[in-house]
Amino acid sequence: MLQAGELQSLHGDSTEEPSQLATLALSGDEEPSENNSSGVPEKTGYPDPVYIMAANIFQGIRVEKSPEKVLIKYGNEPLRSLPDEAGDEFFQRLSYELAFSTLKYQDILETLLIDSCIFPSTTIPDHLSSLIIVMLYDFQDRKFQARLLSDNEESIAEVEEVENLLNSFKTKLAASLARCRIKHDALSIYHILPETVRNQELRASTLPLYAWINTCKISPEEVYHSLKKKGYSKVKSALHISGKAFAVDQHCYDVLIFPSHLKSDLLNIDLFKEYKLIFQDKSRSLAVHSVKALLNMDDDILMVNTGSWYTVAHMSILTNNNNSKIFVCGVQSQAKHPDLKNLFINMGCKNIEILHETFLNIESKDTRLQKVKAILLLPRCSGLGISNPVEFILNEHEDTDLLKDFSQGGTSEDKLHVLAQQQYVQLTHAMKFTKAQAVVYCTCSVYPEENEAVIKKALEFQDHGTKVQPYSGTRLRQSL
Repeated sequence: MLQAGELQSLHGDSTEEPSQLATLALSGDEEPSENNSSGVPEKTGYPDPVYIMAANIFQGIRVEKSPEKVLIKYGNEPLRSLPDEAGDEFFQRLSYELAFSTLKYQDILETLLIDSCIFPSTTIPDHLSSLIIVMLYDFQDRKFQARLLSDNEESIAEVEEVENLLNSFKTKLAASLARCRIKHDALSIYHILPETVRNQELRASTLPLYAWINTCKISPEEVYHSLKKKGYSKVKSALHISGKAFAVDQHCYDVLIFPSHLKSDLLNIDLFKEYKLIFQDKSRSLAVHSVKALLNMDDDILMVNTGSWYTVAHMSILTNNNNSKIFVCGVQSQAKHPDLKNLFINMGCKNIEILHETFLNIESKDTRLQKVKAILLLPRCSGLGISNPVEFILNEHEDTDLLKDFSQGGTSEDKLHVLAQQQYVQLTHAMKFTKAQAVVYCTCSVYPEENEAVIKKALEFQDHGTKVQPYSGTRLRQSL
């Protein structure tokens, strides 16, 4: 338990102290499932809108090259996407995954397009280049086999044009890929990736799923019963989950752990559709539980840079039986306010107050916040401690630039310096709230510059005269 006046740091670290579960899972795997033929269904391609959406995402995150190294010209205009599909969560996930995969192999795919003479021998508009490279990744991933289309699927002209082009160069593309693998002495293009990127992929393919129970709508026992009726079995710990099984997390009593391969199956059950179970990274659940452990019945909480509104909802639900208020700052768009209120109503949250000011523009003497005893600070960070960047971006509303850093296996020093400075400014501002007894600082970074170094610097420069009991640091470490 933390004592009054302490600063608690919670951050993800995928290189130090990996979890037992991850260690056990990694020991038996050779590479991610996309290259594992045993028991994996044959890939049949994606619906047309997914290619369009993925191409637009790739266009925004692709690696820009210096003029002398440019092999392929990309246009500046996004492709037209269908509004209905753009808002579909399933299509979004598929599109981000396809765009991310393409980004990791961008250099190789561009080489294939040049070596096979697709570029520059064919007259192709620059604005289709992103679509071509995205569809090429998928084409080679399904071993240049034809895409299977459903009878009722409406085709998109640009997708059909690119597909016909790639099919006409099928033999040359396969030969170019073979030459590329021979050149790198690699079994597949997966083995050409840098080791850091391969390790990230491997880790992401083996770690489990986490979901927290919305106890405002359902009890844990009712969730267990419902899952058992669906064929799921409850096991003692995460070390025993396999097949259709789940376990209760050892740190958070309301968090369940599932094998990663069950994601699609779970999304189709009512528990998730009705906001009774919520998928979210465990670091966020640890953060809100850490805050809850510091509170008395009447204490308020201030949340900063929340990212996902599910984190706010989880904090609210954990304090549902208290008289606490959850203040959330930085929601500047009035347009978002009704949508947020509807989400919170659907989830059963009643004690949330939205502040439209940014955190740095809120004074520590603000009359609304005089009962705030804990501040949960979730600063923007490099995010390199997470295992699945696509899920993180979708759930936490993070910047897609995170995918670019993951594809390169790290963050540039300049970007890291900017992030660390922003974190320091926010952390020292949080420490000015003299009536707050604790600050919980949570990142998803593996870099000390964003974790220990920021906290140490903030503690060194705190004003001891403004607080009865100065802050000291306590660290929790969660492997993501």
